Amino acid sequence: MFTDEALDSVSVRSLWRKSQQSAQESRGCQTRAVHSTEAEVQTVSTTISCTQTEPQDQATEQLLQHHNEPEPPGLKDFLQRVEDAVIRELVRNARSHAFDWFQVNWEDHSQLVSCFHRLQHPSAQERGLHVTSISWNCTGSVIACAYGRIDDGDWSTEKSYVCTWNLDRRGLNPKQADLVIDVPTAVTALCCHPKQPALITGGLYSGEVVLWDTSRTQDPVLAQSGMSADSHREPVYQVAWVPLQKRGEFGVLSASSGGRVLLWTVDLDQGRFVLNAAYALVRQQVPHSSSSSFKARGSSTIGVTSLALSPWDSDTFLVGSEGGLLLRCSFSSQTSAAAPSEGQTVPLRAPAVFSFRPLSGPIHSIHCSPFHRNLFLSAGTDGLAHLHSLLQANPLLSLRVSDSYIFQVQWSPTRPLLFAAATGQGEVQIFDLGRRSLKPAATIDQGGAGQAATCLSFNCQNPDLLAVGRTDGTVGVWQLSANLTEQSPRERSQLEQIANQVAE
Repeated sequence: MFTDEALDSVSVRSLWRKSQQSAQESRGCQTRAVHSTEAEVQTVSTTISCTQTEPQDQATEQLLQHHNEPEPPGLKDFLQRVEDAVIRELVRNARSHAFDWFQVNWEDHSQLVSCFHRLQHPSAQERGLHVTSISWNCTGSVIACAYGRIDDGDWSTEKSYVCTWNLDRRGLNPKQADLVIDVPTAVTALCCHPKQPALITGGLYSGEVVLWDTSRTQDPVLAQSGMSADSHREPVYQVAWVPLQKRGEFGVLSASSGGRVLLWTVDLDQGRFVLNAAYALVRQQVPHSSSSSFKARGSSTIGVTSLALSPWDSDTFLVGSEGGLLLRCSFSSQTSAAAPSEGQTVPLRAPAVFSFRPLSGPIHSIHCSPFHRNLFLSAGTDGLAHLHSLLQANPLLSLRVSDSYIFQVQWSPTRPLLFAAATGQGEVQIFDLGRRSLKPAATIDQGGAGQAATCLSFNCQNPDLLAVGRTDGTVGVWQLSANLTEQSPRERSQLEQIANQVAE
């Protein structure tokens, strides 16, 4: 079995510790000498001020002298006699509103407008083409111009152009467009994209709708409607970009003299327009409430010559016709149009929901106010600019602008009471509804007898610029003074008062 036993101890020396001790070496380091510097500065600040007053005794003496002077004879009696009358007049003045709209203007606005540029395309001028439409791009630096003809004659096959000028470009040549797009037929309408500066849509005399991309200089045609059962068969007189239900996307609304208003979406893969909705204006379906004085003549279709979108209501748009009809329409209308089907892929709907009092001739232009949801302007061959409310059939106001046609009216983007009208006499009349006089606040006359001002466009990004197109093939860019661009404090409230008026 096991037993206890005592043995001698055994020791083992550590070779590791010995090797570590032998590997240790001493090391040292020395940093550079640290230099120190002392500096001091001293400034001297001295202020001396003094004032002097009249001696108190001298001032008191002068006051006593004035106090002891005798009053002018009858002054006290006069002041007591007129005191009540003066107080009554002061109270009346405090309650009066006679000068509510008066603005003191210390600046000299002797030159309300001045010519900034005079743009032209020599090839179009040599062929006698007219400027039919102009539009600023969304940056406000590029202006697009469409060429065609507005006079009588068969010019359906006449070649035309779309030209652009970048006014911010260094070395701008007014006689040479930055981009010239050849178009096989006359361009009757033009509109730049509200978000993408390179996109321009246009309507042609042939009935086609075209989309151009100005960044593609070799082949700028991005999409076109072509000639199909869905497209227009008459000249397209108005095009506009319409926000779609999907955020950030836009469609193109086109109106023609054939009585059709069509809403298109763009298929970029196929390079074509796709019909999204179609509306037909038929005389029998015009609301009867205020159109009883309108006598139907000829065809049952209503030729559309002007179009406007409401910036306040995405469901509302306005149309003007060749016969003077002025209609408020709805995109959401589900009423079937009483028009024969011509093979369209989309059913025709009747959009008219309200009829305003008809005008005496074709309506060339409609524009909704950017400052009031119910106000809009219309103008045409009668030479009058009519101010309307969406809530009343009769115009609130009619202004005599010209003895000739009015081709376009447009509200100022910055002045709620200001609008401009392009006339067949070649002048652009600028009216201020806040003035007591109904005479124009300013007149733009570029000269040239017999040349009409066919179109105009305010620059929303640079509101002091106004572009005017003419039948001599030129586009004048005019600079407006601050008096025509700066909004007065009570201008909106005055516009509200005008809108609340009841038409006669």
